[in-house]
Amino acid sequence: MKNDKTLHPFAASAVSANETGAANTPPYKKAPIKFGMFQGVFTPTLLTILGVIMFLRGPWVVGNAGVLGAIGIITLATVITLFTSLSMSSIVTNIRIKAGGAFSIIAQSLGLEAGGAIGIPLYIAQAFAVAMYVFGFREGWLWVFPTHPALLVDLAIFAFIFIIANISTDFAFKIQYLVLAIILLSIVSIGMGFLTHPVNLDVRWLGNYEGSQENGFSGSNFWIVFAVYFPAVTGIMAGANMSGDLKDPRSSIPVGTLAAVGLSYFVYVGMAILVAFLATPQELLENYNILIDKSYFAPLVVAGLLGATFSSALASLVGAPRILQALGQNNILFMNKKLASTDKKGEPKFALYFTTVIVLLSLLLRDLNAIAPLLTMFFLITYAMINVVVLVEQGLGQISFRPTLKVPIIVPLLGAIGCFFVMFIINATVGLVSIALVLAMYVYLSKQKNLETEEGDTRSGMFNSLAEWSAKVVSRLPEASERAWQPNLLVPAQTINDVVRCYKSLYNLSRPKGSVKILGFDTGNSAYAKKMRERLPELCDYFMEQNISASSAMVEAESFRSGVLTCMQGLMASFFTPNTLFLSLTDETDRDEDFKVLIDKARQYGLGSYLYMPYKKVGLGLEKTLNLWLDLRHLDFDVEHKIEDKNLGLLTAYLLHRNWKGKLNFIAKLDDTIDEEVATAFLKKLSILARIPNAQMYFVQGNAETAGPDAPHADLNILIMKPGEVDMDAIRRRIDALETSCLFTMDGGGENALA
Repeated sequence: MKNDKTLHPFAASAVSANETGAANTPPYKKAPIKFGMFQGVFTPTLLTILGVIMFLRGPWVVGNAGVLGAIGIITLATVITLFTSLSMSSIVTNIRIKAGGAFSIIAQSLGLEAGGAIGIPLYIAQAFAVAMYVFGFREGWLWVFPTHPALLVDLAIFAFIFIIANISTDFAFKIQYLVLAIILLSIVSIGMGFLTHPVNLDVRWLGNYEGSQENGFSGSNFWIVFAVYFPAVTGIMAGANMSGDLKDPRSSIPVGTLAAVGLSYFVYVGMAILVAFLATPQELLENYNILIDKSYFAPLVVAGLLGATFSSALASLVGAPRILQALGQNNILFMNKKLASTDKKGEPKFALYFTTVIVLLSLLLRDLNAIAPLLTMFFLITYAMINVVVLVEQGLGQISFRPTLKVPIIVPLLGAIGCFFVMFIINATVGLVSIALVLAMYVYLSKQKNLETEEGDTRSGMFNSLAEWSAKVVSRLPEASERAWQPNLLVPAQTINDVVRCYKSLYNLSRPKGSVKILGFDTGNSAYAKKMRERLPELCDYFMEQNISASSAMVEAESFRSGVLTCMQGLMASFFTPNTLFLSLTDETDRDEDFKVLIDKARQYGLGSYLYMPYKKVGLGLEKTLNLWLDLRHLDFDVEHKIEDKNLGLLTAYLLHRNWKGKLNFIAKLDDTIDEEVATAFLKKLSILARIPNAQMYFVQGNAETAGPDAPHADLNILIMKPGEVDMDAIRRRIDALETSCLFTMDGGGENALA
């Protein structure tokens, strides 16, 4: 299989993309080169970690903290990145990671919104890091050639880096082998410094933290030194950023990253011990170039210093376009098709050119010190989110999370805590600003409607697990359904119009915290059933767009009545069960008997009932005024805790009054046995106990049929049905008398307007 062109087209399509890199590749496009663990992950990661800080700040750390203190700083910093590397390795062995490295990991777990909120800052940080590494290279170059123009050096070295990256990623990685060899030789040259320089026996094991040249050696502490050193161990994402270009990312990223972190740790510890015997504590503090001065062959150390910054800049320029390409592939940015495009070799050239423009602009700024801490924060937030992803996945305990590399849950927990801790140690203000920027991006992306992925993510599983946990907790607590009541509507429908004509009422009753469950019944009329199957999901989408939980299902039943009764009984076994039956009445009377039976049965099952009938073409009118009809006869006027059979009516009146921001009238029906003054006092008391302020009170004699014309006009009249006394003929007469849309309510037993 060395030559893909010899394969039959059908045979080639059956070969895994990871095996040949040619699956789904058009015939005119050359299969992109895929990299192995050593070339694609280990080398760029190791080179990014063994950077300029090792050469210029490593000795200073030993001078301040002493040998043991420096080893402690190195160990603590490495442990934080090691935990992040372990978390990343664990999640990579559980998913099919795509292009974009950390972006792909976070997006597949927490959604494209979270992935984009992290991926965009990470890309910006990678792009600006190229410029910062170029500046670092220039400082080393000017140390050798102090007369060279600084801007010219910057542009020249970046042009050289760009040419290498533009030729191909493969060529760039092969160049890194040379750089790695130079860095290793420079370390050997430092170790051989004992051949030409005396051994320092005045080793300081515990430091005095005297500070630096910049603060006039006015003092320092462990955490300040730690903050200066910590960026040295970052760069663990250099290999993961190439996830889309690896032959086997599932094994290459864990092995390559962990090997690079482990080896770099021993190199740093070895260097800390080495320099303590190579130079005096004072020299370590005052001379940032002490490694050059004390080495066996100084030019080789200078070459290593330049090589470290060069390789880091090259790795960033190769990795940043991959992140940008992944963002484009998922429609997160602008010009997404262009950003996601590749050339015939599979290289993201447009993303590379776009990144080049950003780097050139940043080079012209000449000083990135002001935003350097912000870029470090973006890297740390990315590391923290990698740990959070694993923490969430492990916490959910879903069967889909079965990584081949398992880590204890303490690893991502400490990794996340460590990353956020370091952020605030370095600069608390910048840390908060960076978190705010990421959150702002998340909010913005959450409002975009084109962020969809075929694979899905773990968010639904996370909330399902949270709901299941909540259900278990609630089941152990004392019953408190009255305090937690909100309208969760069960809406049975024989035709799609049963839902459409009462859409506004359902919307007003269920917002903001209620829900709607629509059951379409197929009782043999295939035309109605087919239409409902097509339209019900669409109606649910309308509710969801208004942030109202909605779901639908089609039910096959012999009759509408038997189907609804069966569903109500079956739903009683679920935890998140509807609590209110919603029925829509029309001018046709053929379903009246069914509705009467369903309302009575709903009461037996503990469900409240709504019976709604819109009035001709008026509907809900202006949605401003409500009348709640209350029959005060046979009531206990000393009520304190719960009023009998009027709770759903009161709660519904309050809910609609709040949602409409309108006017609410209490219409009290009196007879000769009730004094109006007593009734007024009771209604005021009821208004206070039910926390329904500003309700106007009216008194009428008789019922809605006879007193309707004397009642104030309303867009909706709410009337209360008594258990066992549902009279469909009387209900229709009252609707005709009031000449408005009406909503009839009956308590199910779980409502309490005074709770």
